[in-house]
Formats: sequence, C-alpha cells, structure tokens
Amino acid sequence: MYLQSDRLQFRVYTDEDFYFLWSLLADPEMIRYIGKGETRDRSKALEFLYWIYRSYKENPGSGLLLLTRKTDGKKIGHAGLVTQTIEGVNELEIGYWVAKEFWGQGYAKEAAKALRNYGLQQLGKNRLISLIQENNMASQKVAEHIGMTVEKKISLFGKNTYIYAVEEEKSHGIPYIGNGKIDFK
Repeated sequence: MYLQSDRLQFRVYTDEDFYFLWSLLADPEMIRYIGKGETRDRSKALEFLYWIYRSYKENPGSGLLLLTRKTDGKKIGHAGLVTQTIEGVNELEIGYWVAKEFWGQGYAKEAAKALRNYGLQQLGKNRLISLIQENNMASQKVAEHIGMTVEKKISLFGKNTYIYAVEEEKSHGIPYIGNGKIDFK
C-alpha cells in the first residue's frame, strides 16, 4: 500500500527501518503516552517490528506505515490504521507518532487527516477511532482538527484514555489532503 499527502509519503516498514523504529521506541518522551508508556530495548523493538509485519498480512490496507518527507525522504515518524479491541469490539484506530525533532510542524495533523480520508473514503469504513491518554493534549488537538470528538473515557493499560471517534456521515464535505492519491503495489 502506498499513501501520500501534500508533504508526506506513507510506506510499509522494511528491515532497513529497524533502527529508526527503535529510536522512537527507546525515547521515553516519544512513548510517554503510548500504551503503558514504557521504552523498549532492542529485542522488544524487534518484536514490535514483527508485530507491524504481521498486521500487514492479517489486515490488508491497515498497519503502521513509515512517514517520510517528500522533499528529502527523511524519516519523520509513523502513522496508520491499526485494529484495536475495545470493550470486546474491534475498532480501527488512527494512530500517529512523529519524532520529537518534527513536533509542531503539522505533520501529525496531515498524516491523521490522510488516514481518516483513506479509512472512510477508500476502505469504506463507517467509523474510525483514536485512543488518546487524557494528558496527551497535542494528540487530542490533532484528533479534534480532523473532526473527531470524545465519545467516552476508559481505562487502558491502567491509564485514563479518551476514545475519540469520527463516523462516515460526519466526514462528508471534508476534502482530501493534497491529491489524496492512493496506490496499491
């Protein structure tokens, strides 16, 4: 799967991307609001990469994708549609992580909007969610920017977490970011 927006290209992870992924997973500030908020050593980072690979096979059209800048190919983070089971219900989550050096430049908003459009318009999903811990104000702003609203608060990994959601009928009239080009390879 290949997805792009104005400034970003999304692509599947490869083994060559491992050290970049590990740099994200090993940084306490980067993962503070992700899952349990625990950093991962090399072995656990490799397990995470294998989990990403499995998600591509188990749920075609979804999974975490590497984000690169179109202008220079620089790896800046990852984002994707990830299957989550919340209170016994399978949901498709818009997830986004942008490396610290690229915070505040609008990349998370751009990636999240492209994924929202892809999930609702290309995959034909009726609903997408984002799981955002209550103290993660930056991610809450991103979710709200793409038209998501808080549905409820739950406890996930012992953390107070908001379920943000957007449904298909609420997304009409929202244009694609960039050309909205999606190619399958």
